[in-house]
Amino acid sequence: MTRQELSGSRLDSAVALRQPDLSRSRIRRLIEAGWITVSGVRVKVAYRLRSGDRVEGRVPAPEPLELRPEPIPLDVVYQDASLIVVDKPAGMVVHPAAGRSSGTLVHALLHHCDDLSGIGGMLRPGIVHRLDKGTSGLLVVAKSDAAHRALSAQFKCHSVDREYLALVRGAPKREHGSVDAAIGRHPGDRKRFSTRARSGRRAVTHWSVEARFAELTLLRVRLETGRTHQIRVHLTSIGLPVVGDPVYGGGRAISRALGLERQALHAAVLGFDPPEAGARLRFESPLPADLRCVIAGLGP
Repeated sequence: MTRQELSGSRLDSAVALRQPDLSRSRIRRLIEAGWITVSGVRVKVAYRLRSGDRVEGRVPAPEPLELRPEPIPLDVVYQDASLIVVDKPAGMVVHPAAGRSSGTLVHALLHHCDDLSGIGGMLRPGIVHRLDKGTSGLLVVAKSDAAHRALSAQFKCHSVDREYLALVRGAPKREHGSVDAAIGRHPGDRKRFSTRARSGRRAVTHWSVEARFAELTLLRVRLETGRTHQIRVHLTSIGLPVVGDPVYGGGRAISRALGLERQALHAAVLGFDPPEAGARLRFESPLPADLRCVIAGLGP
């Protein structure tokens, strides 16, 4: 890539223009690992291209999966040759991480099907998006690299339909609303996210009232973007924290009184275009038993 118009561009930006199938995060990892070089030299991600520079690189083959499959029951909503949609229960972690080396959704998927995409790496095969451990509901996983790229592109351009049901503390004055506030790392706690971060990425959440109770409200929430902890952070920022949320002030006393062991958040709707030709796919998941019991106990 030596064209004059790219002179002065950051290396990662230039590669992204020439290789639209690769995500920015994937490109950064390739540069940092030395798979993408400039004139044969390993450089930093922010390197500014100069006239005459020669950018060379290749994408390594997906890492072999070394995780052991585990016979964990899965609620499979849909499956074809390129993807699988599951209804994840609350309490299940999506993929292995520090302190969690077994019992994840990935371990269950490896037992269920042996053809997951390797793009996500050794610990996240096929994982296109995630749900928090305490959140239940619909999640799509890629079974081929082509499907992974196609689905990731839809999430990146925000064309995926994602609706959640959230039981929150408080009573909104209106029947619907939106939150448009950037989200970044909390300035005082790196494990949390905040709308008051020094720097953040734009995030948009739309909500509407499904049912009102004495001190709680059931909301239907639609994501326009998909940032980490977006719903939990945005609803807390407008005074409507998710019941049972252990991080963002959902009120543990209330959740204990309700007999709820997790945050009251459920991914109820998931819609996207199939990686191959075909009509748009849309799936709905009813509230799981624990949330149904809580809401039934709140009265009409």
